[in-house]
Amino acid sequence: MSKKKRLVMRTAILLLLLSAIGYTLYANFFTSKELVGVGDQAPDFVLKDLEGNEVKLSDMKGKGVFLNFWGTWCEPCEREMPYMENQYQAFKDQGVEILAVNIQETNVAVERFRNKHQLTFPIPMDRTDQVRQAYGVVPLPTTILIDENGVIVKKDSGQLTEAKIKEYMEMIKPKQ
Repeated sequence: MSKKKRLVMRTAILLLLLSAIGYTLYANFFTSKELVGVGDQAPDFVLKDLEGNEVKLSDMKGKGVFLNFWGTWCEPCEREMPYMENQYQAFKDQGVEILAVNIQETNVAVERFRNKHQLTFPIPMDRTDQVRQAYGVVPLPTTILIDENGVIVKKDSGQLTEAKIKEYMEMIKPKQ
């Protein structure tokens, strides 16, 4: 192959690679991934918890729901779990529920994690990743606050402090 043909071929490959990188950057940073947002009705779902019981979001109508997406391997998730448990104990009798949706892990890993942290709130298992995708959740942890009417009032990605969790629980506590 002549030098000129090799130069043309290399240039074409380089342009193709640069185009692919450019498209990837555009798709990741300039297009909205958010499927649901503040003010939207929260998509209903039915998942099974560690004991095999069905957890259905629409059954929570009338309660504020602190919907948290997490994984046992996620260090920020692990750091916020004790805070969530403390606030769950404070707010569960005030009409606020925590649903800590685990993403695609085994029962053994999640049971070990739950027992280690003495968690008492429901842990639905998103085995197929459909609920995470329906809510457009990318980083873990992500928390979505849902009011008593099933409307999303806030979406927060990243580790929460105990003060922030308490503030969020107050925000979704049903008005009596």
